[in-house]
Amino acid sequence: MKFSIQVNEGPYQHQASDSAYQFTKAALEKGHECFRVFFYHDGVLNGTRLTTPPQDDRNIVNNWVELAEKHDLDLVVCVAAAQRRGIVDEGEAERNGKDATNIAPRFRISGLGQLVEAAIQSDRLVVFGD
Repeated sequence: MKFSIQVNEGPYQHQASDSAYQFTKAALEKGHECFRVFFYHDGVLNGTRLTTPPQDDRNIVNNWVELAEKHDLDLVVCVAAAQRRGIVDEGEAERNGKDATNIAPRFRISGLGQLVEAAIQSDRLVVFGD
């Protein structure tokens, strides 16, 4: 089965990000395909490389990065939600006159069309969070 995942909550505010990660990891380990993981609303906070949890805590951002590297996942951060929450890649920094970026490796910023495409291309779109 081909899944796409939508994550609507931040990494340390809600169980949604952990649940989405565990679901995606389990599905991939069982041989399913993941077309795309789309981070929306506060979910875009999963895509900042500046998250630094205590050493004895889980690092959800790094978990997503490692899973993406292992399975060549497409991790997409919604551009409008990212702009509101200060998530910036090189293109957005240049367009908006910012002097730094903070997007984590393997994440990319794009629009809602990526979510629509994911829903069309997948057998199931599974949404985590409100």
